[in-house]
Amino acid sequence: MCGKHLYRKAPLRMRCGMQNKHLGRGADEEVIFLAVPVRHKDLIAPIQALLHAASQASASAVGGRAVDYAAIEREIAERTAAIECATHADILRSLDVDAKHVTIGGVPHVRIGRELAMFKTLAGFAPVERTVYRARGVRNAPVVDTIQARTGAIGRGWMPMTARAMADDVQRSTSREARAGAKQKGRLPYARMSFERVAHLVGKAWQRHHVEIEDQLAEEYVIPESVRSISVALDRVSVPMEEPAKRPVGRPRKGAAKRPVECNYRMAYCGTVTLHDQDGKALHTLRRACMPAIDANLLCQEMAAEVFHLKRKRGDLELKLLADGAPEMWNLLEPHFPEAVFGKVVKGIDFYHVIEKLSPAAKAIHGNDRGAVILRLWRRRLKARSNAAAQILDELRASGCEHKMIDSKKPVHEAITYFENHLERMDFAASRRAGLPIGSGAVEATGKTVVSGRMRRSGSRWKTETGQHILDLRALAFSDRWDRGMDLLDATRRKSVRVAA
Repeated sequence: MCGKHLYRKAPLRMRCGMQNKHLGRGADEEVIFLAVPVRHKDLIAPIQALLHAASQASASAVGGRAVDYAAIEREIAERTAAIECATHADILRSLDVDAKHVTIGGVPHVRIGRELAMFKTLAGFAPVERTVYRARGVRNAPVVDTIQARTGAIGRGWMPMTARAMADDVQRSTSREARAGAKQKGRLPYARMSFERVAHLVGKAWQRHHVEIEDQLAEEYVIPESVRSISVALDRVSVPMEEPAKRPVGRPRKGAAKRPVECNYRMAYCGTVTLHDQDGKALHTLRRACMPAIDANLLCQEMAAEVFHLKRKRGDLELKLLADGAPEMWNLLEPHFPEAVFGKVVKGIDFYHVIEKLSPAAKAIHGNDRGAVILRLWRRRLKARSNAAAQILDELRASGCEHKMIDSKKPVHEAITYFENHLERMDFAASRRAGLPIGSGAVEATGKTVVSGRMRRSGSRWKTETGQHILDLRALAFSDRWDRGMDLLDATRRKSVRVAA
C-alpha cells in the first residue's frame, strides 16, 4: 500500500488479512492497515510508537522467565499519554479562530498576532499555535485566545478536567503529596507549585460564583421520599493561622526576617444542613466551613438559604437547630431562622454535650462506680421523659455537692449552671417521638474531616484567603456535590466566539 493512500481524506477504516513482509512481521502474520485523514496525521507517530512498544513487550514475554511488568506498564502509559496529548493538540487546533475582528462573549476583540501555547491536559502538555486578541478600545487589555475562551480553560491553559483533578488532589492532601500521588499514577506530570497554583485558581473561581452555583444545586436537588426532617448545626474548631509578628524593640539582629510571622490558633466555624428519616437517622449532609477572619454570619446565611430551598420543595419537613451550649453558637444561629419564614423551629442542645457535663457531676456525687450507674439511668430518663432534665437539675441541686472541688473544678456546679442556661432546649424525649435528631454528630464530624483533617496537619499554617479556598473545595467534596458543582463552575468560564466584520 503506497503512502498516498495512507493519508487520503477519508474516514478511518481497517482491513484485515493482508500480508506484508516489509513491516518486519512473519510471512504468515495478519496485519491491519489503518487509513488516517490528513488532518490527523500528527497522531500516526505516537500510535506507531505505542504499537512498537506493545510488540517489543510481547516479544520479551516469550519463554517462562519472570517479567518486570511494572516497567512495561510505565512504558505503555507514557506511549498512551503521548497519543492523548497529540489528540488534544489536534482537537484544540480546530477550536482556534483566526480572524481580524471577533467577539468573545459578546465583547469586540481585535487580533494582535499568533503565538505558541502549551495547554495542560491530564496526560501532559499539548502545544498549539493559536491567534491571540485584545479587547477593542481597552487600554492594556489582557491577551486572550479563542481556544481558552471556548473551552473554559483556567489560568494559563489549564484544561477544565485537569484543573478539576489537581484541585481535588490538593483539597484532599498537601500539594507535595498530590504531586507524589500523580507521579505514581502516571498522570498530571506537573510541578508541585503547579498543583498549588491551580487549586487556588479553582478555589478563587468558586468564591466568585458560588452563590449562583449553590442556588442552582439547591434547585436541582431531589429530596428523597424518606426524608422527614432537617437539622442545622454549627460548631467551631481551631486552625493555625499565619499572622505578622511584632518586631522586637531595637535594632534587628543580623539575618532577621524582614517580615516576621508567628503561628496562632484561631477559631474557624463549620456548619451542616442534614436531612433525616422518620427515625432521625442522617441520610445526607451538606457541609460548610469558614476561616476565623470571615464573618460566621455569612455561613449561617448560606445554610438558611439552603434550608429555604428545601422547605419550599417540601413544606412538611420539620426543622431543628442544634449546637453545644456556647451562647455564641445560638446568637449566630437563631436570628437566621425566624419562625415567620421557616415555620416551627425546634431548638436543641446536643445530647452528648449534656452527657459530658453530667458524667463528672455523677462521679462527684456518687463516686466512680455508683456514678457510672446513675449516669446510665440519667441517659435513659432524658431520652424517655420530657421533664427529665428538670428532675435531674433538682437532684443536682439537692445533692449538696455543688461546691465540691475535684481537680480544681466544681463539676456539679458546672452541670447545674449548664442545665439552668439551656433547660428549655433539653426536651430530648419530644424530639425522639417526633423523629428529630438529638445529636450534632454531623457538624462534629465536619469539624474533624473538613477542617482539622486538612488544616491542622503538622507544620501547617494558613492565611485567610488561601485557607478559605481549601475549605470551600473540601466542603463541596464532602457534601457529595463535587462533580456537578465543578460542571457548573466550568460553564461560567466558557464563552462563544463569533467572527466580526
